[in-house]
Amino acid sequence: MPDPENAPEHTPYGPLPEGGTVRPMTRWGTDVMHRPQQQVTVFDDTLRRLAADMVATMYAADGVGLAACQIGEDVAMFVFDCPDESGERWAGVVCNPVVTLPEGRDRVLDDDLEGCLSYPGAFVSCARPDHARVDGVGLTGEPVMFEGDGLLARCLQHETDHTQGTVFGDRISDRNRKKLRKEHEKLAADFPPSWPASESA
Repeated sequence: MPDPENAPEHTPYGPLPEGGTVRPMTRWGTDVMHRPQQQVTVFDDTLRRLAADMVATMYAADGVGLAACQIGEDVAMFVFDCPDESGERWAGVVCNPVVTLPEGRDRVLDDDLEGCLSYPGAFVSCARPDHARVDGVGLTGEPVMFEGDGLLARCLQHETDHTQGTVFGDRISDRNRKKLRKEHEKLAADFPPSWPASESA
């Protein structure tokens, strides 16, 4: 997982906001996780503080991305610090994300393991396109764009899904969903309701 003590190589729109508070992770089944999030229209200190809390929570949970709904906020925004296929780390904040995926001959699926901090401890295969582009706006309303391959492509798709009320469990077979649930339940004791805030206390 990315090391927050070492800055990522690529932060084209500036560093991730710092000084946030680690919050408990909102879990699948909570209403805010399963509906489209409110578009961001006000770019102020409140939004920046929320992004800082998201960054702090993502790092505390050893994640590579986190959407606002994952800490209970109905806001179409995500943060990430994630490596691409080459191992280069990219980091940023995206509000109101729109994902663009390859089509036709350019569309190649990567059927790799995927997990979610809001369903912690469990991983199963989830096929996704091996390249993704996300367009949106940053914390001051400026246009931002990120694209890449490998884990970064998966992350950009996964987090954009969250802003639309989709969890990756919605994208897998019934068999894999059952496997995911068993893994999650087996490890539930390792992730109390206060996690990861409890880990950083």
